[in-house]
Amino acid sequence: MLSALIHAPTLSFLSSYPQPKPRPCRPSMASSSLVRIAIVGDVHDDWDLEEDTKALQFLKFESLHIDLGYLSDKKFYENAARFGALHRQVSHSSMSIHPIQCPLAIHNQLLRFISPKSNPVNLLSLLFFLFHLLFLYSGDFGNENVELVQNVAALNFPKAVILGNHDSWSTQQFSTKRKDRVQLQLECLGQDHVGYRRLDFPLLKLSIVGGRPFSCGGQQIFRKKLLSARYGVQDMDGSAKRIYEAALGTPEDHLVIFLAHNGPTGLGSELNDICGKDWVFGGGDHGDPDLAEAISHLKETTTFSFPLVVFGHMHKELAHGNGLRKMIVVGTDNIIYLNGAIVPRVKRPRNEQQTAYRHSIDNENSLQASTSDDTKRAFTLVEILNGRVDKISESWVSVVGNETTLEEELILFKSNG
Repeated sequence: MLSALIHAPTLSFLSSYPQPKPRPCRPSMASSSLVRIAIVGDVHDDWDLEEDTKALQFLKFESLHIDLGYLSDKKFYENAARFGALHRQVSHSSMSIHPIQCPLAIHNQLLRFISPKSNPVNLLSLLFFLFHLLFLYSGDFGNENVELVQNVAALNFPKAVILGNHDSWSTQQFSTKRKDRVQLQLECLGQDHVGYRRLDFPLLKLSIVGGRPFSCGGQQIFRKKLLSARYGVQDMDGSAKRIYEAALGTPEDHLVIFLAHNGPTGLGSELNDICGKDWVFGGGDHGDPDLAEAISHLKETTTFSFPLVVFGHMHKELAHGNGLRKMIVVGTDNIIYLNGAIVPRVKRPRNEQQTAYRHSIDNENSLQASTSDDTKRAFTLVEILNGRVDKISESWVSVVGNETTLEEELILFKSNG
């Protein structure tokens, strides 16, 4: 099934574009390191700034499911010192840095693994490293819901974002007389929007490479006039080239994670496959061919390590009550393809659920479709250990007033090693 990623029909840019020489094999990352990522799939107006901020803050600490025995590893402390040095150079980084607020209980647990001779600066760096969580948003915030996107952009967390087809729902081409709602979204996101570009996080030794923005899936380019005006992209060939070129400048020691609104072709054509058409009889592959081709070509011509491809668009709940979608695929090359589109992403008391979800889909500009005092909010959590994906879980955080708890966790993937 996944062989389509490797043996997909060649797009024309591959024969005309200068081929870089493969670089010598290199280690993908520091020998002992941990990266934690929280993915927010398709929002569809189902966002409450206050409650989601509480949930995000909670995830920075309480969802850290690592074996604390790992902290006794000497290499880990060597990395802590390295991260301390990077912390002092952070003014040159694209990643925002925020003060550590470590709960006392966790702090005391960590101290058990610190010898009396340990450098307090290294401990601070270690805590900073552990409790920094990178957030990835796969788009479809709402039907050009500028106010919601502005609030997400203002969140004081390191993040990367790509806009989806609903984020360009009504705008077919950019306005020349005034800023339209797509331009306003792009403007407020700034460098956090990774469509056809790369965002480096030196502190984490990680780079996010963006796919095609505004994607609606399938063989046709959606919003071609927007892509042409802003990115110079006219067709799938040009789009694949832009994604490919965005990755080429990745620093030597960084992992690469792809963030797209829709996943690549080649991951199955059954209606419940990760990018399968669930709204037509017989299904079909609704992936993005340009993303598949860019990934395939990067695999052939570079030595980048890219363990994870993140996207949304294809909702977990299938159309017509046909069950649930497969949300994760592990390729034969060990690349993991992860769909974060849990829709609706907020659970409410049963008597409110149906009404609130219908409101969130119908209301194009609602910032707070969720107003309940008791909600459960979905995130997909990823832990990358030593350059390999170690664990992926679908996590539901309960927010009741000022109380936040991990209500439910569904393990999607756990490595064997």
